[in-house]
Amino acid sequence: MRAHYLQHVPFEGIGSIEPWLKINGYEITNTKLFEAAGFPSLKDIDLLVVMGGPMSVNDEEEYPWLIREKNFIYEAIKSDKAVLGICLGAQLIAAALGARVYQNPIKEIGWFPVCGISASDKSIFCFPESLKVFHWHGETFDLPAGAKHLAASAACKNQGFQLGKKVIALQFHLETTPESAREIVYNCREELVPGAFIQTQDEILSVGPETYQLINHFMDNILFFLSGLK
Repeated sequence: MRAHYLQHVPFEGIGSIEPWLKINGYEITNTKLFEAAGFPSLKDIDLLVVMGGPMSVNDEEEYPWLIREKNFIYEAIKSDKAVLGICLGAQLIAAALGARVYQNPIKEIGWFPVCGISASDKSIFCFPESLKVFHWHGETFDLPAGAKHLAASAACKNQGFQLGKKVIALQFHLETTPESAREIVYNCREELVPGAFIQTQDEILSVGPETYQLINHFMDNILFFLSGLK
């Protein structure tokens, strides 16, 4: 099995996803779009992971590779590949499927709860009533046609969606580790200005190991869900 991930900036890697992939026998390859926008053949991929980044999906003039990336994501979905999008990655999935991506009324940065949207259908991934997760976003998306709403927060209604059984898009981060949290704070701390849903650097970095363990556990569950290994 092969997992391929799309990385947009050097400081946003796949975090806790990497050990899960290795333990479960995946070969891991990547496209580092900040270096070159080369995409592999989809026939060789079982799982596509689309990571976050500070740019907007609408910044095609500044980042022309976004057009090719959206096309690649669209073809992966139409080819029935398992696809996971995180933050910018979720917005790219939404855009690739024809949904609108735009500024959220407020930014959401730090550790805030999301609320799962209850679903009786066992083919839909279910989140709990409240789960504290890591956020770093200023944009949001409309749900693509046919998508199931997975989660919401006080600051942002559309926090996640699922399309079919193999596509999950999450506005928030479950793969975050203490190391990756420090990396994004170091590289994007100019965004940490006073706001109702913007925490300080100290607040972000002071959470205990049990918080990371919990969100990483949910990320593992999503990967099992998408891969069909459980």
